[in-house]
Amino acid sequence: MEKLKALHSLYYFIKEDIAKKLEEFKSIGKDEGKVFKELIFCILTPQSKAEICWNAVERMFKKNIVPEGSVDEIARELKGVRFRFNKARYIVEARKFFNKNFLRKLNDMDAVNAREWLVKNIKGYGYKEASHFLRNIGKGFELAILDRHILKNLVEFSVIDNIPALTKKKYYEIEKKMREFSERIGIPMAYLDFVLWYRQTGRIFK
Repeated sequence: MEKLKALHSLYYFIKEDIAKKLEEFKSIGKDEGKVFKELIFCILTPQSKAEICWNAVERMFKKNIVPEGSVDEIARELKGVRFRFNKARYIVEARKFFNKNFLRKLNDMDAVNAREWLVKNIKGYGYKEASHFLRNIGKGFELAILDRHILKNLVEFSVIDNIPALTKKKYYEIEKKMREFSERIGIPMAYLDFVLWYRQTGRIFK
């Protein structure tokens, strides 16, 4: 299958860059300040461009708005981010959970249970956002981040038939199919996510 050959070629082309990014994520997981940034970043990403969201995060932290800012103050910094007032409210709620026990709590759980805890406790987090956050702090490299780019590719490679509404049951079902696909083609899950994302966007980001 030509598409699969092309996927492997792309994997080997960007493999070293992905490995560097994964090592960077592992180091982020040891720095509470950086973990907090990733927590906020993944609140912002639904239906918004990742680069715009990250720029907003950097801007807010540079101005020291996130720790004490009001919903309105935070929302003003979220230019270009969709549903910015809702997401500003989610940020205010999320910071209540972020204390010295936050990382310890996550590290005491395996990735799947940590994801369940995040979905339950962090407003604005579904399974995609929680998986994304855990990957970005070096925990949960085997979790699937089922955004529109990944789902589109999974349809193209006949891993799934269509892009469904992502209930919890459906998320786990597709994640299992993606993991089986990963094993079958010999591209590890953490790498496969980046390869499929790069295939759609032409870049490696977060």
